[in-house]
Amino acid sequence: MRLLIFMLVAAFFFSCGENENQLSRPEFSTELTTASGLTEAQLHDKVLGMLVGAAIGDAMGAPTEMWPRESIQLEYGFVDGLDSMIREVSPEGIWKANLPAGGTTDDTRWKVLAVNYLLTQKPGSLDPADFAKHILGIYEKDADNLKSIESSDPEDFENGMLRINWLSEWAKVSKPYLDDNLTGYADSLSKFYGGEMVCAGLLYAPALGIFFPGDPEKAYREAFKLSIFDLGYARDLTGIAAAMTAGGMKPEATKEDLLAVTRLDPEAYFQSRLVGRTAQRILKDALWINQEAKKLDSVGNVMNFDSPSLASAFAQLDQKLQDMPFHAGEIYLQTLTAMLYADFNFKNTLIFLVNYGRDNDTTAALAGGILGAWIGFEKLPKSEREQVLRVSSDELDIDLQKVAEDLTAHMLKK
Repeated sequence: MRLLIFMLVAAFFFSCGENENQLSRPEFSTELTTASGLTEAQLHDKVLGMLVGAAIGDAMGAPTEMWPRESIQLEYGFVDGLDSMIREVSPEGIWKANLPAGGTTDDTRWKVLAVNYLLTQKPGSLDPADFAKHILGIYEKDADNLKSIESSDPEDFENGMLRINWLSEWAKVSKPYLDDNLTGYADSLSKFYGGEMVCAGLLYAPALGIFFPGDPEKAYREAFKLSIFDLGYARDLTGIAAAMTAGGMKPEATKEDLLAVTRLDPEAYFQSRLVGRTAQRILKDALWINQEAKKLDSVGNVMNFDSPSLASAFAQLDQKLQDMPFHAGEIYLQTLTAMLYADFNFKNTLIFLVNYGRDNDTTAALAGGILGAWIGFEKLPKSEREQVLRVSSDELDIDLQKVAEDLTAHMLKK
């Protein structure tokens, strides 16, 4: 009898706790209430899909970030899921050593940073000065925290320096931009990460795109404004990535819709004299690589190292490599090629990118963010999405569900 009473009491308190947790999560309406043609619930599903989809890509690539594919194959074989991270910490990489499978790098931190910035903006328009101020504010806060460390433990200082160095290059550009110092801004931008055309805006473009669901041209224009850390046509690529994310959020959007968005040109890059639009040339390269690869496998483009078509696609991408793996054009080409090769399948796109190597956590995070917004959270692979959510929360203090809920609620404000 006592055991029965104990079980009933325990069940009651468990139920109360469960209900309390459920009440802490807002419920979104399934009625059509948004201008985008999405219900509130659908909007939330796509916002969360972008965040978790990007994190899955980041987590799949993080263990082998920047590795040549020969090393990936030797140590991991053919990667088709999440693996633990036995690698060094770094400002742009993981901040915590020996993360379990599902851990992430700066690619996920950038999506969260961008969403937190969006929470300060009114839906419909973005202020690049506010973005620079947001980044500089985080940097200055981390600098103050470093100065206040009283411990003599070297690890405390090392952890503080990870945070400082992550945004130091960005702070150098943000400061003169906010001061209206045109010469200082131009000089600092030309020295940003050594003056390379790095994929700055592509790190956060999908997070900006979800702010304009179903309106890819608006997403392009607003992301272009916020690409203040990009050089040259990298600004165009940032706009396109945001536009693809927004376009994929249209109700019943197709893969053809996603591809069509890549031809949007609000800033008239096609009119560039003697050069034209580099983004269009990259798209043609991606289409050609896939066309040639498809000729080699009668069963279609398959995912394993023994596939002649996959080997062909990888070899053709090798011919287009830049000096830096995180060059914006290289990142964009690999991402588009993978999407086309995998027929826009979420998991296969990430498998392609992770096994190709180079800056594979960034390419997979970019593709994962765009495709995650397109298919939504509920259609992401279940085991990977649950693992990433759990590790993000337990190990990295990042609650991706809360981030998505906050942004969805903010976007629904009248």
